[in-house]
Amino acid sequence: MGKIIAVFNQKGGVGKTTTNVNLSASLGKMGKRVLVLDLDPQGNTTSGYGIDKQELEDTIYEVMLDDISIREAIIPTEFENIDLVASATDLSGAEIEIAEIENREYLLKNAIKEVKEEYDYIFIDCPPSLGMLTINCLTAVDSVLIPIQCEYYALEGVSQLMQTIKLVKSRLNPNISIQGVVLSMFDGRANLSIQVVEEVKKYFKGSVYTTLIPRNVRLAEAPSHGMPVIYYDSKCKGAVAYMELAEEFIDLEEDII
Repeated sequence: MGKIIAVFNQKGGVGKTTTNVNLSASLGKMGKRVLVLDLDPQGNTTSGYGIDKQELEDTIYEVMLDDISIREAIIPTEFENIDLVASATDLSGAEIEIAEIENREYLLKNAIKEVKEEYDYIFIDCPPSLGMLTINCLTAVDSVLIPIQCEYYALEGVSQLMQTIKLVKSRLNPNISIQGVVLSMFDGRANLSIQVVEEVKKYFKGSVYTTLIPRNVRLAEAPSHGMPVIYYDSKCKGAVAYMELAEEFIDLEEDII
């Protein structure tokens, strides 16, 4: 049975898309069947998987607003066990269009139902905002994966993020839970990074993954080549870290089961 996970932090620039692309690709490499949905109008997950969204007819926009089947929008990628539903520039205007639809919070949930059983995991890259697209995302998922960067303002906005999840839990999706917290841009030589790790662990108690994603040039370069880092340079520190995170992710999942 497929588990649906939102990669979400309403604060931009925290490694949300990097984690979405690289964790999903690493799980695919480990034999898990993964569907990646790009709900962010910026479409960085789509281009991170080497797909040009300008050339596509059917995207997540058509699935949510033109009532096409999600099957028609699924693109098999060239990467092992990864399928993708692409973002569209039109999504930026979708917030207004969705507002006028009945049961608007459930558009995505209803669309995904059709293929949920065909994948081990479905990852959704949420927009870095708290609009209708994000509410759709949080209503559709089983859990939320929160990426946080090891920087000075790391916990800024986290209480608002938790408040949003709490609100969705009480009104729209009673089963939503925290999947875990991923710390990225870690620099072991910097006291600040070490301090942030401690602070985040204190705030989220046992929900923080022990694998830390380091600052890494190859990891930063991979998106411009349209591929996850494990395909761009499998031996670099960033690729090794995401494979370790995928292993930790699966171990914890199996403990739950």
